[in-house]
Amino acid sequence: MIARGAGGWQTVIADLALILFMVALSAVGKPEPKSGDAREANPLPAMGEPAAIYRAGADAPPIGEWLAAQVPDPRQRLTIIARYPAGGAGEAAEGALALSQGAGSWPTPARILLEPAGTAELLAVLAYDDGGSSWHANCRDQPREGGADAATQGDDPCEQSG
Repeated sequence: MIARGAGGWQTVIADLALILFMVALSAVGKPEPKSGDAREANPLPAMGEPAAIYRAGADAPPIGEWLAAQVPDPRQRLTIIARYPAGGAGEAAEGALALSQGAGSWPTPARILLEPAGTAELLAVLAYDDGGSSWHANCRDQPREGGADAATQGDDPCEQSG
């Protein structure tokens, strides 16, 4: 048996098969929600990766003070999450509204989410998140941070929007 170098027609076929698999996978769409499945039809707002998390508590600073220590960025959004046990939705909503009032409108008004849970918890998440709208919104009016302007880079969705 003669040893041959790596490669050959088997490698080429394997590469082509992998490329075909990736192309086919990218063409597969998201399945349509089943009729009557309210959770699929109305998903929760998308949230980006947290940049900072605030947990309300007796030893925590006021949320306004905590926000003042953060670097303001118009791409960030404050989301207040109030988790509550059975029967505690009203108290959780009041706590979330109070936390929202303490936060003010930094840099945009806070989004409030109420979630049923085993124990009560009140927290605020500061994330690079625009509430689920497209990152192309206002791409012609506002240049991106760092000097990159999406519209001047030949980005098709931006070119079609205006």
